[in-house]
Amino acid sequence: MITFILALELYLAIKFAIVSTEFGWVGLGGSEAGLVLLTLPRSSRKAAISEVEEFSTDAVEDTSAFGDLPYRLQRYFYGEKVSFPDSLDLSGATDFRKAVWNATRSIPCGETRTYAWVGQQIGNPRASRAVGGALARNPFPIIVPCHRVLASNGNLGGFSGGLALKRRLLKLEVALMDVVS
Repeated sequence: MITFILALELYLAIKFAIVSTEFGWVGLGGSEAGLVLLTLPRSSRKAAISEVEEFSTDAVEDTSAFGDLPYRLQRYFYGEKVSFPDSLDLSGATDFRKAVWNATRSIPCGETRTYAWVGQQIGNPRASRAVGGALARNPFPIIVPCHRVLASNGNLGGFSGGLALKRRLLKLEVALMDVVS
């Protein structure tokens, strides 16, 4: 019962912001412990809000709760190199998902790795399929850059935002690295 009450308190304390970017509208959700949600770009502000509301119907809009993250996201989608050292609230994640997301977070901008590589990083080299499942449930795309993970044969693999968006993000990052070099 105590766990349920703590989860309910966390649920009720969600703040959100909607950010306009070059790729569309991105929704952010956060708790006192850190970011709990980052949506992929949506075609409208209303669509981004709807996705945040699917996560928490009682979320309260508060752009100031996210520091300069909205600005950094705008810069990223505009094609500038930025870092995302933001705290993530992983309290609802399994240990396996935490490990997968942390390993994926270490992939540098402009580079790719494979599902097998992520499996090796977490000490389970045969877990490619399970790694893919954990990345499909990644609530922090861009910050946990699951778009940088490919199939072992070099194919794009899957992506919750669709393969066209995955391809677009990878091209953005490669172009960004060409400018930085």
